[in-house]
Amino acid sequence: MRVGISAPFVDTRADDLVWALGHPLIDPLAVRSLRFGGTGVELRVLGASHQVVVTSAAGVLVETVACLPGVDGALPGSAERSHGTGRYRFDSRVENLTRTGLARRVDDLHREVADDPGGLLVAFPGDPLAVTALHLDPGGAHGDGNPLHWRTWHVYPQSGELVTTHSTVSAHPCGETR
Repeated sequence: MRVGISAPFVDTRADDLVWALGHPLIDPLAVRSLRFGGTGVELRVLGASHQVVVTSAAGVLVETVACLPGVDGALPGSAERSHGTGRYRFDSRVENLTRTGLARRVDDLHREVADDPGGLLVAFPGDPLAVTALHLDPGGAHGDGNPLHWRTWHVYPQSGELVTTHSTVSAHPCGETR
């Protein structure tokens, strides 16, 4: 799903991002809700990046990657947490690219994510490269114990940065904080 919005792009660069589990929900600019058996997933684009909410009978897991004033921390290269009967894993990478390189990657995102049933792509006004995209790949029916995988991309044309994240949740999530 491709969404154009009128809200301004809040983040300025990758160093402004914080990763958190269990952060309270933030009003989204766009949401894509998906269901896999008894598990619901919300892909949420914020003015300050993204949240992914995974809900099952066992509880709720909320991943937030955003500019969160007053929240200590940074964007880790990787992190892993236990939750309930399963695991959550997070990986991130920051690339510095030329404007041409960013444009190529944004074109790829439009093709890969915008029209995919598990995708959400938001284009921010002011620069065609100011994009946040999320893509859920359930990796099979989550109800059968297969993990959920999602990737996100945050493009910061003003600083020439592309932040890519990859997360995996196995088994049933429950409320875990960082």
